[in-house]
Amino acid sequence: MGSGKVESVKTKDECKVVKDELRYKIDDRPPVKVAIPLAIQNIVAAFSGIVAVPLVVGGALGLSVAEMAFLVNSTLFMAGVATFIQAYGVGPVGARLPCVMGTDFTFVGPSIAVGSSMGLPGIFGATLIASFVEIILSRFIRPLMKIFPPVVTGTVVTLIGLTILPVSVDWAAGGVGSPDYGSLRNVFLALTVMIIIMILNQWGKGFISAGSILIGIICGYIISIPMGLLDTTPVKEASWLSFPTPFKFGIKFSLTAILAFIPAYLVTTIESVGDLIAVGQASNHKLSSDELSRGILADGVGSFLAGIFNAGPNTSFSQNVGIIPITGVASRFVVVIAGIILMLSGIFPKLGALIAIMPQPVLGGAGIMMFGMIAVGGIKILKQVNFTRRNSLVVAISIGLGLAVVVRPGILEHFPQGIRTILESGITTGTISALILNLILPKKI
Repeated sequence: MGSGKVESVKTKDECKVVKDELRYKIDDRPPVKVAIPLAIQNIVAAFSGIVAVPLVVGGALGLSVAEMAFLVNSTLFMAGVATFIQAYGVGPVGARLPCVMGTDFTFVGPSIAVGSSMGLPGIFGATLIASFVEIILSRFIRPLMKIFPPVVTGTVVTLIGLTILPVSVDWAAGGVGSPDYGSLRNVFLALTVMIIIMILNQWGKGFISAGSILIGIICGYIISIPMGLLDTTPVKEASWLSFPTPFKFGIKFSLTAILAFIPAYLVTTIESVGDLIAVGQASNHKLSSDELSRGILADGVGSFLAGIFNAGPNTSFSQNVGIIPITGVASRFVVVIAGIILMLSGIFPKLGALIAIMPQPVLGGAGIMMFGMIAVGGIKILKQVNFTRRNSLVVAISIGLGLAVVVRPGILEHFPQGIRTILESGITTGTISALILNLILPKKI
């Protein structure tokens, strides 16, 4: 992007936050002994989402245990690389925001479809080539941001929190498909973790408050042992070392495969815009269109590299946005360290396995709070909106449609596959609705 005065995405009023709510601002550098546990806190929130995609895709394609393990390690390593690029910034790439990256579930469908006919080489070829969709779109963010006023951004951020809340509820219940889903034992553990985090966050001092999520999760680990919910077998079975190998499975380029991945890249581009705006809002930072452009470019570059190193596309993770308002830690230095730890998790599988064995209810107790706080961030933006009949319609219809495809996904059952891929994300559906309604509804109403 050219130099000159950068247009701000948010107004000054939108960024009003009580100053003492942020213990560490974006460019603050906490002491390393404090930053490392805070970084682990971010990793714990995103870890299950990062490893879930290769596990689901690998399982559907019938990969061997060794192939699956290598795929998970590669995914962790590349998530760390993409996180480092996004938070630290490498030249014109990276928004330099505290944003954790990983592979999104949006790519599960296309990956299984392509992998079923062309195997892993077809998936990685499509990942690599289709990443240019985001790289190209990143150059057009500045003019696009003119159509993202507070009524749209507030709706999008609110939807990010509301649409992923069901995921945390599933975690709290024991995980989808769990034989004891919703058992009193699981719910009790989730509520206990939530209460511990809330008490530490509100009445703790210094690191006790800033690291409340991590401490709460560690307590959940300990409590889960006598409850019989902690299985350390995966840690014992995990290998000590696993080095990333470019094109280990080979690579295959197919127009059909690339076309299958393009809608997913379009979806995640829209979601990343919302996530980055939400991170800026939570961090009390005026996000410029140039920063947003660099952030989307980091998505594309991270995905391009992922295709080389046997991993799926990388995009920003909504899960971590909610950590910032809860803990008051917006330091990108912390997230840079999180990226380094993720890379180490990919090289030292036992480290990743230690996080992977976390009982789902433990993560659920923290997740409900984190995702709820994202929705609160959106409500804060909407407080700046003049709720005329017009603006009320924009918010109401967009949130309604966004939640509809999440709570009743069957409504899209008869849509063409390409359209379904785009609309099955509540964030994308709500964002498209808000953008269109904001453009077509007369502003005098």
